[in-house]
Amino acid sequence: MQSRLNSLIDALLPVLATLAALLVGAVMLMFLKVNPVVAYAALWDGAFGSSNAFAETLVKATPLLLVGIGICISFRGDVINIGGEGQMIIGAVFATWVGLNFTGLPGWLTITLAMLAGFLGGAIWGGIPGVLKAYFSVNEILSTVMMNAIAVQLMNFLLRGPMIDPAQAEMASQIPQTARLEEIFRLPRLVPTRLHLGALIAVILAVLVYILLWRTTLGYRIRAVGQNPHASRYAGIKVQRYMVLALLLSGAFAGLAGATQVFGVNYRMITDGSSSGFTGGAGFNGIVAALFGGLHPILTIPASILFGALLVGANKMQRVVQVPSALITALNGLVVVFVVSSEIIRKRRQRRREADAKLENDSLPPPTGSGDKQLNQAEAGS
Repeated sequence: MQSRLNSLIDALLPVLATLAALLVGAVMLMFLKVNPVVAYAALWDGAFGSSNAFAETLVKATPLLLVGIGICISFRGDVINIGGEGQMIIGAVFATWVGLNFTGLPGWLTITLAMLAGFLGGAIWGGIPGVLKAYFSVNEILSTVMMNAIAVQLMNFLLRGPMIDPAQAEMASQIPQTARLEEIFRLPRLVPTRLHLGALIAVILAVLVYILLWRTTLGYRIRAVGQNPHASRYAGIKVQRYMVLALLLSGAFAGLAGATQVFGVNYRMITDGSSSGFTGGAGFNGIVAALFGGLHPILTIPASILFGALLVGANKMQRVVQVPSALITALNGLVVVFVVSSEIIRKRRQRRREADAKLENDSLPPPTGSGDKQLNQAEAGS
């Protein structure tokens, strides 16, 4: 009974953390002389108040989910991927190049190749820090963050040079963007909303990643390396290989998120010069969605929808109650901080339970009759 209660508390910690963050946000709203009830009602209405609002929430949730399921793989393998922003960008670059150059193929084939190219681009960008981590002991947090910066500069170079829209190249004031994809090369939409096929693809992939991690030998080895690399090495598992694989797959799903943004939402690559100008911060928010879902691919689905709702609903809240945009950023930041903190608390609770269980086992008396059995064995041996 106690173990079930502890499991329930651990599962509810992210939810309680979100509620605590919203409570702090309510205090901030009151300081601005805004009714929190009205503000949060507007947030809910903006995210779920109509079919179009819910569709927008799902559109926002799609890249979060794709990044999030990749994070589930890397974190389960005990490698921390902070490079989702850069991996999304590189995946989008690869996919956009395919969409702009393979125009002679049928639409479905070009879209398929573009999604695979995005997957490959993200895998390459995630695999590089994986190799550095596994074979050269380079901290993956540092390397993935630096790869983000490199990806941003590469994107800015390409969108202002080799991949710039030809119509923009002739203008004095150039907008860094590619040419627009032809209509036949866009992911199908649920008219009249902006909800595209990428959302369904993301859900299917979340289920497949769950099967990969918990129902295959490959997934077992990734999780084993994450749990105890020394024991895994002793058992014959190639620890370095699975570290690289975990980051490679994590980057691949982030790259696919970038591809779906181009082919399902923007229909071109465009940026303001920063990573968030294209990704909308999904590379970082996807980490929080994965943590909220307990690093479980299936649970990351509702977690991504929740954070998509916060992003979409916050825009309407800003319009209705006329709060500064900085407050919206602060509210999202509070949710991130509280959810990440809840993960730390969960791990501490787990370690405390393990320590208590070990202490209890050590204090138990030896089984009845064990001394007599040992004496009899000794007498028989003599």
